[in-house]
Amino acid sequence: MGRKLYVGNLGFNVSSADLEQLFAPHGTVQSAQVVTDRSTGQSRGFGFVEMDSDQEAQAAIAALNGQEHDGRALTVNEARSRESRGGGRGGYGGGGGGGGGRRRY
Repeated sequence: MGRKLYVGNLGFNVSSADLEQLFAPHGTVQSAQVVTDRSTGQSRGFGFVEMDSDQEAQAAIAALNGQEHDGRALTVNEARSRESRGGGRGGYGGGGGGGGGRRRY
């Protein structure tokens, strides 16, 4: 179990401070960040929260996963590292970035 949590299905008006307040009753929040679009600054509807301990993270998942916040049912689970998510972008055949081996000169 890790201390970093993924929080999905957030309302687009939820701020990082709101996220921290939401998780604070379940333990010490080390960090809380709502992910935003780089060009518009608009929330992308998900974020990450890091709790002080594994036990606090587990308590937050148990208490908040599936709970309604701002009219939406939250998804709260352990955040997975980029490497372990699988798939992704870039590489050959990965979709997105630099697949296929064709180059334009």
